[in-house]
Amino acid sequence: MNIQWYPGHMTKTRRQMENDVKLVDLVAEVVDARIPISSRNPDIDAIVGDRPRLIIFNRADQADPAATGRWLAWFKERGCGVLETDAKSGRGVGEFSATAKRVLKDKLEAWRAKGQVGRPIRAMVVGVPNVGKSTFINKVAKRKSAKAGDRPGVTRGKQWVSVDAGLELLDTPGILWPKFEDQTTGLHLAFTGAVKDEITDVEGLACALLELLRDRYPQALKERYKITDIDELQGWELLEQCARKRGMLVSGGEVNGERMANVLLDEFRGGKLGRFTLETPEEIKL
Repeated sequence: MNIQWYPGHMTKTRRQMENDVKLVDLVAEVVDARIPISSRNPDIDAIVGDRPRLIIFNRADQADPAATGRWLAWFKERGCGVLETDAKSGRGVGEFSATAKRVLKDKLEAWRAKGQVGRPIRAMVVGVPNVGKSTFINKVAKRKSAKAGDRPGVTRGKQWVSVDAGLELLDTPGILWPKFEDQTTGLHLAFTGAVKDEITDVEGLACALLELLRDRYPQALKERYKITDIDELQGWELLEQCARKRGMLVSGGEVNGERMANVLLDEFRGGKLGRFTLETPEEIKL
């Protein structure tokens, strides 16, 4: 499945971010804890340059906790600050300000030495579409300041949000990059909803997800859909079995694959299947 999505407004967004990054002290990059590498836009590194970086593992409540622990260590080893959050419930969000200050410890000390006490930290919040940036900002600010939604492309223009006297956040629209070099990345983003379902083959996407879960979390798949002996089954066979177990049939006893595919994706994205991480540090070659 060849997944590409790069609306025209993303080119404009990138140019705007290149200008805005000069105004901030810190870049807070929100990633999906289930796909910490696939949900990172590689262009962000070029845009951000040597600005201090804080990686926010959002939706950590839906990720495999053991895998998240390994990812946190992986990013720390590479000089990034890290923070584990669930923006929807607010878990971990209250630690953002203190974590940002730890990342900027040297800069804050330099400000104090120059007598710049009370100068607010300005942080740019970046990330791919539908990763939870705006929800995160609203929780940090304790008010609905940034537009948020459960679909990609809700935030279109930059928005400054004042959290308190010591912290200002710049919300930016989510941007993908012009081409996914690795189609696994495109699939992972589509699984989690960062790419609009309207441009994907939903049944093909569900089949790919089922094969991934078959290999990584077979027990969760068996328990949720009451299916057995799945080791040798292909994605379409798994989709058919799930549909039959759920009674999703049409006239003649044929399965309604599209309906089951939509249910599967909704349950995966909503955390109803379990806590999954689809990629691990051990698999990444950077």
